[in-house]
Amino acid sequence: MKAVIQRVQQASVKVDGELISAIDQGILVLLGITSTDNKEDIDWLSRKIANLRIFNDENGVMNLSLKDVGGETIVVSQFTLMANTKKGNRPSYTKAANAEVAVPLYKEFISTFEALVGKKIGTGQFGADMKIELLNDGPVTIIIDTEYKQ
Repeated sequence: MKAVIQRVQQASVKVDGELISAIDQGILVLLGITSTDNKEDIDWLSRKIANLRIFNDENGVMNLSLKDVGGETIVVSQFTLMANTKKGNRPSYTKAANAEVAVPLYKEFISTFEALVGKKIGTGQFGADMKIELLNDGPVTIIIDTEYKQ
């Protein structure tokens, strides 16, 4: 499982011109899922993201977590994070989980994360052509891969 976490002042997701999620201060999480990901990966990654200290304290130091600032979240499934670009110029997505595997893991990640942060989170629409707008704050962008768990 791979996540790109962006600290945002605001973010939104539209599908076919219809707004399906919007937040103010918080994080946008782009989530890539592989066929080998499991509950352990979900638990580890959701805890890591929920407690990631990427928000400024009163001294302007990134010392506060999403939970500390009461921030909001949108999680969007993004299979292209699993791209392999080793050969040629056309990425291979064979490492990305198919929908039968990815959808249940995506839903489980969302419910696990909601329980950790104590609030409902916004989502994308799995498999849809989404338009995502965000105002990256900082900019702060963090990449976490459960394969390395560091």
